[in-house]
Amino acid sequence: MDNEYTHTHTLLDVTLTNDNGYLTTSIFHKSAAEPYILPYTSDHPRHVYNNILYAALLRAARICSNVEDFDMERIRIDLSLLLNEYPPSFISKHFIRFFEINNAISVLNSLNPEAYHALHQKLLHQPTRCEKQIQANDEDTNPMPDVLKKKKPWDPNFMYAKYNYESGPRSVFQHKFLT
Repeated sequence: MDNEYTHTHTLLDVTLTNDNGYLTTSIFHKSAAEPYILPYTSDHPRHVYNNILYAALLRAARICSNVEDFDMERIRIDLSLLLNEYPPSFISKHFIRFFEINNAISVLNSLNPEAYHALHQKLLHQPTRCEKQIQANDEDTNPMPDVLKKKKPWDPNFMYAKYNYESGPRSVFQHKFLT
């Protein structure tokens, strides 16, 4: 008896496939969804268009676990960009830029599975911009700032008034509470 088992499940925008215990992931597209990307002819700064293309390839490389699914998504991105009036030279230039930045030009040129696996793992485990910001904030946080270290320790027998007023409730405190 053959124990072949394949199960596919979609979750948000990811298709998960369990093929006899081997898990693969790819991008899920709703059948009714049109290939819409911000049109190139709209009035936005040029860096917005560069980022759209880079982010689309980054998302594909993070989600697609094998080079064939990634290539299908790359072709889909290419067609979506062409349908939204992006110049072919612009698309080509930025596709090459993505692979050069990530040292994976062989994925673009020959669909090298080993190079794609390295790219996928690198990008999958690379922190997002939000995660980098959280890390930076955590590193900047000093649990005991120097200003607080210089002060004398808290004495529960004394009340420390935060503000100095010449009149009001503080003026009636006993002298030992004012120090």
